[in-house]
Amino acid sequence: MNSTVPKGASSWRIFTRSLSHSAGLGRLLAVRLTSQFTDGVFQAALIGGVLFNPERHADPLAAALGFAVLLVPYSVIGPFAGALLDRWDRRNVLLWANVLRALLIVMVAIAISTGSSDTLVLISALAVTGASRFVASGLSAALPHVAHREVIVATNALFTTLGGAMLSVGAGLALGMRALVGNDNVGSAETTLIGGVLALVAGLIAHGFPARQLGPDRPDDMGHSAAHAVAGGFLHGARAIAGCRPASAALSAIGLHRLAFGLNTLMLFVFARHVHGGGDGLSRISLVLGCVATGAFAAAVTTPILVDRYGRRATLMLMLLLGALAQVLLLTFTIPGFCVAAVVLGLVGQTTKLCGDVAMQVDISDSVRGQVFSVQDALFNLAYVIAMVIAAVTISPDGRSLPLVLIGCALYLVGVVVVRGVHPARHYYSPAPVPDDHLPKPSSPSA
Repeated sequence: MNSTVPKGASSWRIFTRSLSHSAGLGRLLAVRLTSQFTDGVFQAALIGGVLFNPERHADPLAAALGFAVLLVPYSVIGPFAGALLDRWDRRNVLLWANVLRALLIVMVAIAISTGSSDTLVLISALAVTGASRFVASGLSAALPHVAHREVIVATNALFTTLGGAMLSVGAGLALGMRALVGNDNVGSAETTLIGGVLALVAGLIAHGFPARQLGPDRPDDMGHSAAHAVAGGFLHGARAIAGCRPASAALSAIGLHRLAFGLNTLMLFVFARHVHGGGDGLSRISLVLGCVATGAFAAAVTTPILVDRYGRRATLMLMLLLGALAQVLLLTFTIPGFCVAAVVLGLVGQTTKLCGDVAMQVDISDSVRGQVFSVQDALFNLAYVIAMVIAAVTISPDGRSLPLVLIGCALYLVGVVVVRGVHPARHYYSPAPVPDDHLPKPSSPSA
């Protein structure tokens, strides 16, 4: 086999060769799919069990604000926990984080079935979210150990798209189960328990990796205790990002998008409850979220092409401009207008996330990669939280808030300016030829 691959077909051809030579790549994909299937089931079951449960009477706006406030602690503490991803065997992290997630999901199901207060349910859900984010960071940090640098964009796009599809399938399964077992406290708890079983399956798949196959190759902060590593996690991650302009630009784009997306989410939530027409609020929200997923799927096709042809800098700027235009569509304050905007914003959000993942997998050292991904997760959550809090105290009762739409538009335009000024102008992602002997080694029979 030649040591070079023809330009154009290189990414997907090398990816196919990598998949055939490395059982680890397929196994990591299986962990991701099962994990996101779990997330889909749990999230849909939780939303249905708390907000659309006839035995509960939670005010939608108050519940949304409660979710936002409860996410703040993890968004602050999460980066410190990321240090453990760069110290412990990531195989074990994926195993035990999924086991912990399964136990926590059982706790949420018990809280729902016994009619516990919404506050207790949401606090339990916060713990599940923390474990889920830990799994997500571990998966992202581990990917470069089973995939070539030259196909990181294509592999991220494929993995993320399939993962998003499984998230939607999981949500659909939860909604179907609610129809079968009922939407009261007991039925909601039974639906939630499915997520716990799936989390255990994800952990079992992760256990099949050989020790240290997923890194870290050289644990960060060696010679110090784990507590010392955790305490310095945020500092190490932030310092690595500050020293890498492509990563800084990508994270800025992600943060500004999440601010706008948080404003839009709460606006949709309130608007869907008051808009006239057939269907209930949950069906309208599901429709718009399905449109967001459609845009995210499209990003799997467009992102590798755009990055290969124009580079990450131009791709990020283009997506942020599209986000500003999509905000204009929200001014129609109609469900069809929200759906069209949702497709575009799904494309924008997924593309910026993929560019951010690539920056951290390619431009950041493996020894701090877990900490950097945890900083990204914290930014991802915290920006969303801040936006939802702002929207909660300023939104009009019927959800038709012109100022929020305009603020979202301004955020995207600010993002264009930031990326243009921070990201190196000539930092293109140009895959280099890969010799056959640099393909991932076949896993041991024990894998």
